[in-house]
Amino acid sequence: MNAPKYEIIIYWSSDDECFIAEAPELSGCIADGPSYAEALSNAEIVISEWIETAQNLNRVIPEPKGRLKYA
Repeated sequence: MNAPKYEIIIYWSSDDECFIAEAPELSGCIADGPSYAEALSNAEIVISEWIETAQNLNRVIPEPKGRLKYA
């Protein structure tokens, strides 16, 4: 699997007691895992599945913007 070109934000969730990995450019594209590395790995899988599903549904797939900027 090719590494995703989308930014992935990973943070610890005390409520869920796991790491959460979000791809903010892909609406609803979120994964989790008990470790940082596993959350990242799961996010890469979910990103690929998100893109595959969007292609199957003929939906627009946003171009990766690279590093996002926050205020």
